Amino acid sequence: MENKMFCYQCQETAGCAGCTQMGVCGKKPEVAAMQDLLVYVTKGLSAITTQLRAEGKEVPADVNHLITLNLFITITNANFDKEAIVERIDMTLAKKRKMLALTDSTDSLPEAARWDCKGREGYVGKAAQVGVLSTKDEDVRSLRELITYGLKGLSAYSKHANALLEEDEEVDAFLQSALAKTQDDRLGVEDLVALALETGKYGVSGMALLDKANTSAYGNPEMTKVNIGVGTRPAILVSGHDLRDLEMLLEQTKGTGIDVYTHSEMLPAHYYPAFKKYSHFVGNYGNAWWKQKEEFESFNGPILMTTNCIVPPKDSYKDRLYTTGAAGYPGCKHIPGKIGEEKDFSQIIAHARMCQPPVELERGEIIGGFAHNQVMALADTVVEAVKSGAIKKFVVMAGCDGRAKSRNYYTDFAKALPNDTVILTAGCAKYKYNKLDLGDIGGIPRVLDAGQCNDSYSLAVIALKLKEVFGLDDINDLPIIYNIAWYEQKAVIVLLALLYLGVKNIHLGPTLPAFLSENVAKVLVENFNIAGIGTVEEDMQLFFGEER
Repeated sequence: MENKMFCYQCQETAGCAGCTQMGVCGKKPEVAAMQDLLVYVTKGLSAITTQLRAEGKEVPADVNHLITLNLFITITNANFDKEAIVERIDMTLAKKRKMLALTDSTDSLPEAARWDCKGREGYVGKAAQVGVLSTKDEDVRSLRELITYGLKGLSAYSKHANALLEEDEEVDAFLQSALAKTQDDRLGVEDLVALALETGKYGVSGMALLDKANTSAYGNPEMTKVNIGVGTRPAILVSGHDLRDLEMLLEQTKGTGIDVYTHSEMLPAHYYPAFKKYSHFVGNYGNAWWKQKEEFESFNGPILMTTNCIVPPKDSYKDRLYTTGAAGYPGCKHIPGKIGEEKDFSQIIAHARMCQPPVELERGEIIGGFAHNQVMALADTVVEAVKSGAIKKFVVMAGCDGRAKSRNYYTDFAKALPNDTVILTAGCAKYKYNKLDLGDIGGIPRVLDAGQCNDSYSLAVIALKLKEVFGLDDINDLPIIYNIAWYEQKAVIVLLALLYLGVKNIHLGPTLPAFLSENVAKVLVENFNIAGIGTVEEDMQLFFGEER
């Protein structure tokens, strides 16, 4: 059957090989094509900005923001709106013309930098020429995509930091130069492996920037019990990752009689001190992103998607689904707003007033807020527990959740862990085990939730601090196991960041990425001992052996 598209950037890609007829995520071939073209023209613009910097010329912040948001829009489950993506292509080509005119010479620029199209009629034909499979060498293609997906993850973290008016010119410059290098046919496998690790280096910088932005604006996350029940008032549900969007909504809903709940990756907002002043910020509703069809329906009120993690909505609640930022879905209302602007949420607030309160799914509380500052505040207790043998090992189970039944492995794995182990987590993977009531060790909860996927930075900071405390020369000598679930591109930048920090023996599941060619996977295995997962019983024996 002839390919209508090709995409293999997420873990659920068809047959662990590639979506060729329609995306498992729900992405249609025509949307995939425009995303391919948007990435291509963004790489072209990045080649121009990289040359301008080499010529000693300044690149305006709005160009950096344009490139960052373009990449973010193409992350899995972020934007399904073809027209919105085409508008981004229009904007990028227009910006490319202006920036190209500022260069001293175009001779060394790749074709992506020089290609132009005055009308949209040429978009479809060009998109067919520039997709993933346009790189013929399988290993070069694998590494180019690994880097590109890592940069997509980095772009998400940069965008969230930018929304809080934090910038890092070095991160922007690297992101753009690395994008440009994926168009450079002179770079072979060895060069691209080095570039992938350098991407990890800037992944650490990008996550540090966002950590600074979040904590400067909202305070350091602290140990918090979050309500998972419901109130009696109409409400708005907020999903995604953008804390600035949540802050603006909370401010605009004060005194309106409307409650606000988080969903999925927005849960960690409850851990920040600044958000605790809002009495109408009630709690967290539901579970991970992939359960939203049932949970959004029962919520009854409008839903605001601030970033990726959209599942194509059912007609029964599609009129209640609003998007903003990088998110988009055809037929759903999009709330605009540029960086530094106050968004107008009056429409979604008015909608909420007409809705019934949420249907109760569960009752109780879950605990979280164990980012690096909070864990360091407990450092003496943690270190003493390790020295006494009360805590034998930490297990990093950060990452993503997803629909595949094979992901139940992570619930079963958590249940099977010895009672002297502590789980370190971040991202929506936590929903596989954060309601299991695994107890505590001397008052230290056995599930330490650092927050969103970008808060994997906290897990790295914690590991580096423990290495220092115990006087170790190698981070891999710590009693830490890495058993990480991945789904999309933000998990890719986290992986590259860990590799840059020298972490080895990382296990990825439920499958290894389809975009890793056999030879590239071999490089990762030989240099970093990356592996997949087995059965729970096999992995318990592998990780704990006779200790169990």
